[in-house]
Order: sequence, then structure tokens, then C-alpha cells
Amino acid sequence: MNLSRITRLVELIGRLQAGSGQNAAALAEVCGVSRRTIFRDLETLRAAGVPLRFDEELGEYRIPSTYFLPPTNFSVEEALAVMVLCHELGDDAQVPFFAAARSAALKLESGLPSRLREHLSEITGAISMRLDATTPAGEQNPVYNQLLEAIAKRKCVRISYASASDQETLQLKLSPYRLLFSRRSWYCIGRSSIHRETRTFNVARITKLEMLDDTYKIPRGFSLKRYLGNAWHLIPEPGPDSKVRIRFKKMVAQNVAEVAWHATQETKFNEDGSLDFRVTVSGINEISWWILGYGPQAEVLSPPKLRRLVAQRAREMADQYDGDA
Repeated sequence: MNLSRITRLVELIGRLQAGSGQNAAALAEVCGVSRRTIFRDLETLRAAGVPLRFDEELGEYRIPSTYFLPPTNFSVEEALAVMVLCHELGDDAQVPFFAAARSAALKLESGLPSRLREHLSEITGAISMRLDATTPAGEQNPVYNQLLEAIAKRKCVRISYASASDQETLQLKLSPYRLLFSRRSWYCIGRSSIHRETRTFNVARITKLEMLDDTYKIPRGFSLKRYLGNAWHLIPEPGPDSKVRIRFKKMVAQNVAEVAWHATQETKFNEDGSLDFRVTVSGINEISWWILGYGPQAEVLSPPKLRRLVAQRAREMADQYDGDA
């Protein structure tokens, strides 16, 4: 959605909520576009959840004056932050709650003074944001909505789960504790009847869900922070934490050092420009894939078990290409 259309939509909202209604011809004339474009814009507002009403007798459109919240005193920086985040990250459904966020941005813009609105439109046109690819499963996914309802009602669910690790579809009863969006996907964390412990499930891999009458209680003292521990990402492994030391060569050292990868990380540059990266993690499998992503630019110095794991996976990768021309 380009900025000129966003500005037009905001103008439409302001005109349709203030005073009497207006017909499509009048709106087209004011906005300097065709009636066909106006009809398309009106449909966009409906899709965004704006309660657009049409008076068939008068042939006019209007928005109830009570639809928007009372004015809020936003600073330029606050308004800019909301608008950029909602438009840039919401347009391509890359982040959770994108539909509601886009609707909120339209409401915010419609309540701004015209000069400030024009100024912010110019600024937002100079800002772009890009995210990593995300799993297309969010608030539009019926499973996601069912899980939200189950958590709210403390109801157990029965799910069919396409497990990546087990390479099969599992049938299990789940007591869902929390929904978590991390990096690229939504995850549900709860107690599994099969594993008899709290586990992490990718919402996009839940192929079927049935709400049950059985209720559950979240264990006292449960928290995501305590559950995840020092996991590199989402999957904590049993046993003592591992103290990991990796040496990154000069080519990638600066890039690695600039990012906060983990809460426990420590970095130190060496005289030759390489970087020693230290971190304490609950399990080595997740971090091993991250290390492999740097290829020969990264070397595990400790612990030995992680060094062996990375070496094994590197050999398996090389075996796939042996014999190729």
C-alpha cells in the first residue's frame, strides 16, 4: 500500500466520520480520483474493520462518530513510530496482529492535524524495514484462534502434530500454557500427554485441533523465562548447561560481535582480528545449526561434544556433494 493511497484512506475516514455522510461522486471529486477507485478504497476500509455504513435512501456513506477513541496527544516521534511499524511490518503480514495494527495506524493518522499528517507521510516514505521470512501462520490461522480460546478458558485440546524431529504425525492431548512469536513463527508451549512434560510446538505444524471439556491449571511459578532457561532459541535440553567457545575469523568477526545473539554471550577480539565468542546454553543442538551457517569462518573450541557434533554434520553435508562435477 503506497503512501498516496494511505493518505487518501485517512482523508476518507476523516470526512466520513465528521458530520453528515457523503456519496461516492463527492468523495471521488474531493480526493481527485475515479468513483471506481473510491469504491475500492471503501472496501479496503471495510476489510480493515472500519464500521462503514451506507444509507441506501440517501446514497451516502458514513462512519459512526463513536468509532474512534478520544484524541491522544502523540509526539511526532511517537506517531512516526506507530505509523512506520504498522505500515512497514503489517503490509506483508510479516508480524503478529498485522491486520489490527494496520487498522490502528489508519485511525491514528485520521486524528492527526493535516500538517503533521503530511509531514509524517513524507518521513515514512523515506523509511523501509525488512524482516526475515516468516511462517504464514498467525492470527488469521484458525488453529491460532482456537489455541487463544483454549488458553483463555483453560481448556485442554487434542491435536495432530506434524513433528519434524519424530518424522511423523503425533496425536496428543495438550494443555496450552503460552503462545510465543519468536523470530519467524508462532509457538505454543504447554504440557504434552505423550511426552509427559512441557514442550514447544510450532503452531504451523498443528494440522488438526479439537477443544476438549477437560480443564487444566498452569503450574504455579511457571514462566517462559524459567522454562526456556539458557536455550539458544526455543528448545532447552536436559542436563547441565554447556559453556561454549567459538572462534570466528576476521571476515565475519565484526558482524557477529555487533549482534546480541544470547543473554549470556561474551565477546573478545584477538590481535589477528578474529573473535572469541563465549556463551552458556541449555543444549547444543540448536546452536550447532547456527555455527554451521558460518561455514569455515567459525570453529568450535569447546566443549568437545559440540565440536564433534558440528564436525559430524559438516561431514554429512560434504558427503552430499561428493562426486559432483
